[in-house]
Amino acid sequence: MALDVKILLRELTPFEQLVCEHLCDGLTNSAIAKTTAHTEKVIENTVSRVAHAFSIKSDGQVNVRV
Repeated sequence: MALDVKILLRELTPFEQLVCEHLCDGLTNSAIAKTTAHTEKVIENTVSRVAHAFSIKSDGQVNVRV
């Protein structure tokens, strides 16, 4: 399946960049939360904001974390 690549809609914040780095390292939301001293909910919201910045919509065929 080919995906259209979208241009980043806005600059990522330093925290969003950090969360993305941890995602790329394969860390779970829980592990990222512990590493950054934030709650899992904060991490979930950050991942959602990053997905929105890249125009990524999660559905049955798209996993935001992959």
